[in-house]
Amino acid sequence: MKCAPRIAIVIVILASAFGARQVIHRNDGKQGAAVQEAHAAAAPRTWKLGSLELTPCELPQPHSGLSTAGWCAPFEVPEDREHPEGRKVPLRLAVLRSSAQVPADDMVVFIAGGPGQSAVESYPTIAPAMQSLLAHRNILLLDQRGTGESHPLSCRDEPAGSEDAHSLQDNAIRRDTKRCLDQLSKDADVRFYTTTDAVADLEAVRVALGSPKLDVLGVSYGTRVAQQYAMHHPASVRTRALDGIAPNSLVLGEEFAVNLDAALKAQFARCDADHACHERFGDPYQTLYQLRDALRANPHNVSFRDPQNYSSVQRVLSDFALATVVRMFAYSPETAALLPLSLDAAAHGDVGPLLGQAKLLTGDLGDTMDGGMQYSVICSEDADELQPRPQDRELILGDTMVEAFRTACSVWPYGKRPADFRQPLKSDVPALLMSGEFDPVTPPRYGDEVLKGLPNGRHFVLKGQGHNVVMRGCMPRLYADFVDKADAKALNASCLDRLSPLPVFVGFNGATP
Repeated sequence: MKCAPRIAIVIVILASAFGARQVIHRNDGKQGAAVQEAHAAAAPRTWKLGSLELTPCELPQPHSGLSTAGWCAPFEVPEDREHPEGRKVPLRLAVLRSSAQVPADDMVVFIAGGPGQSAVESYPTIAPAMQSLLAHRNILLLDQRGTGESHPLSCRDEPAGSEDAHSLQDNAIRRDTKRCLDQLSKDADVRFYTTTDAVADLEAVRVALGSPKLDVLGVSYGTRVAQQYAMHHPASVRTRALDGIAPNSLVLGEEFAVNLDAALKAQFARCDADHACHERFGDPYQTLYQLRDALRANPHNVSFRDPQNYSSVQRVLSDFALATVVRMFAYSPETAALLPLSLDAAAHGDVGPLLGQAKLLTGDLGDTMDGGMQYSVICSEDADELQPRPQDRELILGDTMVEAFRTACSVWPYGKRPADFRQPLKSDVPALLMSGEFDPVTPPRYGDEVLKGLPNGRHFVLKGQGHNVVMRGCMPRLYADFVDKADAKALNASCLDRLSPLPVFVGFNGATP
């Protein structure tokens, strides 16, 4: 299992949703083998795109017997472009082939979040939003360097039995960051795994594929990559879609605490306004902070049943552990609807609902995240601008993450940040911006900020939704229409009016009738 450094804070958590069109089952038995052999005989063995010779490949989906059918080609880039004769970085490059006999000249590219998430491994989560696009367009999946199978910056598990495995003390953070760095430095220079390097890689791949115009879809941290790519290669972009938007001006980590607190207040206000929820749970926001104060005074070992195999799991439950779990719950409407119920159970001594669901979320995410790459991005692009945030200390997330980043980045080598990195994107390329009303990490005001520089852009805020919304409601159809027509302002978005928050669960059987 890939394991990130302990304080590698994730920026995107995506729910699992598999698209039926792109996935194939592995067949067993003589009949399945015969069908596969017949398909293999009929299918072309190579596909020439630009200067690349692609061959059929299967892209495994995490925690599944399914795979995505694609076309792959080896592709290497210099680790340090100022010294191209040096070490090379192999990139995992896959193209999902359109069903059209003559597909459109442009190509869709999906840029994953994190930082540290693999485009190939996270693609199934957005496949429903890409289904209809494959009827006319090829789709490019490129694992950003340092992620997935593109020379991943993954650190091994910490030594078993480490007494302070959950410590956030400065000396523990420095020790574990140094341990991770020592592992990775054997075959990587971590200074060259940044957004700027990823932008250069994407352009090199585009040229090798025959220089198609790109329809860029950036999700969460991927919106930073998408904006930087558009700034440095404006002629390469046909359309731009940004989902869960991080403005170029944003210092990653700086507003995590205030954004989470605002999202929780908005979500819990729904419980206060609902008679059954208020009668059952009172004020969930107050319950959260009372539980936080109790754990701050007395962090302790707890046990709960693993929801996947029902084995007993032991954890240290502290105020920071509670905050990170609550933050994960706030990302999607499905888990946010469970939060008042789960907090109430924890306040009465039953941590199973809270920590069991958190284990499902972190387990799925841990297999698609590469924590060393997070450090390479944040330490190169944000750490020098991260300022102490004592004003956040009493919020549920506090200032712990900011201080952890600052401490880790005092050890981690950092690359170059271009002089224009913080400049807002200004472009007349058609743009579709998407935000969730209750997004706890990239709130709608970020999308409003980016929209100011995009005269041909439009920003949709989806009611009751959280982080990443391209697969929600009718948004897949709107996104496909946008790519087809390259005109966000002409979209008829009345279908989004039917979206609403999920009812808050007042029991494990669901909401009130």
